[in-house]
Amino acid sequence: MRKVLTSKKGISPILATLLLVVIAVAAIIVTYAWIMAFMGAQTGAAGTILGIENVSWNNTNSTTSMTVRNRGTSNAKIIRLYIGTTSSNLIPVTQNADFGSTGGFLPVGNTTVTITLSWPNALSSSWTNGKTYYFKIVPEVGAELTFARPASSG
Repeated sequence: MRKVLTSKKGISPILATLLLVVIAVAAIIVTYAWIMAFMGAQTGAAGTILGIENVSWNNTNSTTSMTVRNRGTSNAKIIRLYIGTTSSNLIPVTQNADFGSTGGFLPVGNTTVTITLSWPNALSSSWTNGKTYYFKIVPEVGAELTFARPASSG
């Protein structure tokens, strides 16, 4: 019994080297899978670049119309719209918005979608001529578009 406890033998150098290689390969595979998943998500998000083409205010219909274009490399779908009197107090007004016949879907290219916001809405009963309003348009994937425009009679 004493002989077993005093034995100084360990695993062989060949087995130790093989074990280290297996652990290294497993770590590389896990890292590769994580990086590929991360890069795929980031590439898709970067492919949507919204730009504002025009904003018009209509007194007769009590609406504000915004023409939006997708200048990115992947299709976009607009899912939310916010408005506020400053950039820090934006209020959701998606329920008061009409995203056009495409439902807010914006393919890549020269296609635009016109979003029509009805007044009254969660912000106010009507806009004030000359006052600057802040808008935020949120796509399903990608960066949101934030911009400000002064209201004008039209």
